[in-house]
Amino acid sequence: MEPYLVIGLLLAAVVLFATEKISVDLVTLGLLCVLVMTGILDVREAFAGFGNEVIVMLGSIFVIGAALRDTGVLDSLGSLLARATGGHPRRVVTGMMSGVGMISAFMNNTTVTAMFLGPVIGMARRLKISPSRLLMPLSFASILGGTCTLIGTSTNVAVSGAMKHRGLEEVGMFEITPIGLVIFITGLIYLVLVGMKWVPERDRAEHANGDAHIREYLSEVVILPSSPLIGQVAFQSDFSVLEFQVVKLRRHEMELPIGPHTQFEEGDIVLVAGKVQNLIKVKKIEGIDIQEDVQLRRSGVDTSDASVAEVVLTPRSSLVGQTLRSSNFRRRTGLSVLALLRGDRTLNDHMADVVLHAGDLLLLQGPYDRFQKFEQEAEMVVITEHSYATSARKRGIATLIAFAVAVTASSLGFLPASIAFLLAALIALATRCITLDTAYENIDWRLLILIGGMTAFGTAMAKSGADALLAGVVTHWLSPYGALTVMAGFCVLTILLTQPMSNAAAALVVLPIALQAAEKLGADPRAFGIAIMLSASISVLTPFEPSCILVYGPGKYRFSDFIKVGSGLTVITLAVILLLVPIFWPLYR
Repeated sequence: MEPYLVIGLLLAAVVLFATEKISVDLVTLGLLCVLVMTGILDVREAFAGFGNEVIVMLGSIFVIGAALRDTGVLDSLGSLLARATGGHPRRVVTGMMSGVGMISAFMNNTTVTAMFLGPVIGMARRLKISPSRLLMPLSFASILGGTCTLIGTSTNVAVSGAMKHRGLEEVGMFEITPIGLVIFITGLIYLVLVGMKWVPERDRAEHANGDAHIREYLSEVVILPSSPLIGQVAFQSDFSVLEFQVVKLRRHEMELPIGPHTQFEEGDIVLVAGKVQNLIKVKKIEGIDIQEDVQLRRSGVDTSDASVAEVVLTPRSSLVGQTLRSSNFRRRTGLSVLALLRGDRTLNDHMADVVLHAGDLLLLQGPYDRFQKFEQEAEMVVITEHSYATSARKRGIATLIAFAVAVTASSLGFLPASIAFLLAALIALATRCITLDTAYENIDWRLLILIGGMTAFGTAMAKSGADALLAGVVTHWLSPYGALTVMAGFCVLTILLTQPMSNAAAALVVLPIALQAAEKLGADPRAFGIAIMLSASISVLTPFEPSCILVYGPGKYRFSDFIKVGSGLTVITLAVILLLVPIFWPLYR
């Protein structure tokens, strides 16, 4: 009975992970509670995974990455690379992807994408090409670059720890580098020669004219007393001169249908779609103003010296899933929302009632330090260049050197990886590259709980015999075609699960079953484990990967864009995995 109970819990976990109705960390902790209450695991076994050195290692890497970002070191690297590439789009993509992949081999994918987002958009504007031509290759490069080292992505570290927990040798720092480089180079060649034909080119005409703000945002404009717009017909008004599209009209807190004879009145709040520079001009035009500014002035807030910046909401943002109204955005952040945009389309609901999604672009106004605070907390990415103090940059370089020493020491076996990276993180704190509060805020606690909990769930699968049962089903159907076919089946399953689930969750769900299947076939379980790990790190079929979400809005992409480009890239990189894994890690010894 126990195997079927564990399998049922596994299916429930997959569904809950995919729908994200409940946070993954809460699902994981709930599973552990059920496993203990049913007697499948005791308390010590349930929480043993949280004492794994992988948890310390990943937490340290999160802190180091945040310190390098906050001191401007990563920003400098991004800007340097952006300036170093130029000319033909294919050469730009090749140079950019090479640099991004190299950095992503040692840093979190999402952090690297966020770091390059602003510089790449700026580079696209200078070269007068659409950012959409560069942003998708940027996200793919950060993902594929993560396959080159153990610390290139948290999924690699999580799978390595799970393999060690099951008695297998853990993955070395550069053990997967040869195959990772082949995956990355193959992906780069595919994107440059084939994939770029499918990467969309949006707003080419406006970029060619040097327009630095081509995105059309949704904003609410109020018609002030004595405005020349009063009495004008909505669709033939001065809004057309400002290149605004009138979307909706609200009068006395009620939404009115806009007909061919609808005229504006004093106090009307008009929902318009327009470009950034025109929205900013509204603040200087007599008779109209942005609704948010009017409310701020009525509250006694001086906005004359406020900064204005475009930002992208990150997948980790606590604002995702809330509206501006329900989140009490202005009071909570100290910033006011002038306009917003989602993907390739302008929203048509009143801003306060729009449910925010990861990847949404917001045009915000407020003190510069508030932008900096929320960027440090990974709530948003500011698509502007920031200036950093020289002293902070020097401290950041010291942290970068400490990080490089940690990588070298751990790879050569001088120090355990967890201790090496923990020391580097402590150096970042000691040199004041990052505050302790900011360090804690930048650790992805949900991921750490997921890894610790799913490690214990793997123990439950082995102890109950659920992994053997599932492995028996898979091997029964696929074993007649050989161990490589069985491994391919698990790789495909992992790739499919990474679309609705996080990469680490998908890998940790499939791994125990794949390892047991390998043992049943008499094959090397470690080869299966590495194949699963690499397969989980090539999640490019859909824009659900956090790195892809970050570029989705600024690139004005559609869901189908990722399927067109990512499907071919997935097939090619999967073929590389299935071809090379048995060579580097023979299936039979």
